[in-house]
Amino acid sequence: MKIVIINYGAGNIQSILFAIERLGYSAVLTNNPEEIKAADKVIFPGVGEASYAMKMLKESGLDTLIPTLKQPVLGICLGMQLMCKHTQEGDTTGLGIFDVDVIKFTPKVKVPQMGWNQIYNLKSGLFEGITENEYMYLVHSFYAPLCDEAIATTNYEVEYASALENNNFYGTQFHPEKSGDVGEKILGNFLKL
Repeated sequence: MKIVIINYGAGNIQSILFAIERLGYSAVLTNNPEEIKAADKVIFPGVGEASYAMKMLKESGLDTLIPTLKQPVLGICLGMQLMCKHTQEGDTTGLGIFDVDVIKFTPKVKVPQMGWNQIYNLKSGLFEGITENEYMYLVHSFYAPLCDEAIATTNYEVEYASALENNNFYGTQFHPEKSGDVGEKILGNFLKL
């Protein structure tokens, strides 16, 4: 199986590579469109600021490529947010894969939300064998509100979509690669889709 991690200068890539290796696979780090198109599975990571990350995607033409991919694609953290229509962070237009706009937590709560929080209302093959209310590791100041494409919910000030699915596209607000055995199982489930 050929697993590609999209390398566009805005990802915490090392920990994802290690998690995939622990599952017994290896991944290629690339921004080459042909290599990405030829992959069986694509992981779209993201750490950092949305408008800068989108600028990097546009410079490499990946902003037009990613929405056309036909194989399973997993966006993680900022990767998931960039797959939405728009994010308030840097007033950034996203890839439009998920039909939801990303908004900022209000000043009533500490941002970023940083640490462990529960996921529930699990609704996807991504969560096969995962029990409700497992703890996942999150670091974020912006979130996707609950919507038709939500496949997991987390509560921090409000209930929001901590995972999304649309056809072959999946996104997690949490970091499966930093969420211990349960996160690794979710990554493993993605690799088996």
